[in-house]
Amino acid sequence: MQIFFRNKKLEKSCNSEKEMLKTHGAPRTRKLKMRLMELKAADHLAQIPRVPPPRCHELSTNRKGQLSVDLDHPYRLIFIPANDPIPCKEDGGLDWEAVTEIEILEIADTH
Repeated sequence: MQIFFRNKKLEKSCNSEKEMLKTHGAPRTRKLKMRLMELKAADHLAQIPRVPPPRCHELSTNRKGQLSVDLDHPYRLIFIPANDPIPCKEDGGLDWEAVTEIEILEIADTH
């Protein structure tokens, strides 16, 4: 899967181990590296498990349209489909098998 980042600062903090450790600490850095490798290795979003770990799932309420994977509790890697147009099924739901590009928005505690 192709991965984009919301901004250069986020990209740097996710692609440099030194920056990851400085920004997120060792436990979250380990999980973040693992999740990024899983996302990069997948051909499409449906290949990322929806059960722990990494528990890829769609968010709701004010984060509708966003997805996340778990890092260290309570932090998550938040992203959106970056395909243009966003692939949808006939019922209007996200077509996980057609999502081949994502944009990472942030690493956050969404609780």
